[in-house]
Amino acid sequence: MKINLTKRLFVLINILLLSLFLPRITLAAPVQLHTNSGAIFAQAANSVKYSAASADLNLTPQQRQQLQAVRQRRNKEISAVLNSSQRAQLAQKLRGNNIYQALETLKLQPNQQELVDAIVQFTNLKMKAILSRYSLQVGQK
Repeated sequence: MKINLTKRLFVLINILLLSLFLPRITLAAPVQLHTNSGAIFAQAANSVKYSAASADLNLTPQQRQQLQAVRQRRNKEISAVLNSSQRAQLAQKLRGNNIYQALETLKLQPNQQELVDAIVQFTNLKMKAILSRYSLQVGQK
């Protein structure tokens, strides 16, 4: 268990460092692996907690694009963790719920749950970094 946590933290830290030092990589257009997974998560794009927060802010188009890219990347990574029946269940559960509520209703295996939790944590870190850069820019004006 300790080894798994260490590995997961190592991977998260490396990804975070890469995204901070190589920001253009995180802005790259994603490759469509699952053509229908984009439609699944498109329904929940407006109900994610950070999208509501970003709607109230006066973000630049580039910052909005960065947040959208982070959310799209999260959706693809979560979709890759799920099997086809779980993706179908998730699509059903997204109606009226945000993605986090929909994921809680799925019966994920422990290893899937760990991966999804890591993806969500990392996504939240990236969104916080983008929003903190925004607050620094606002503070400088």
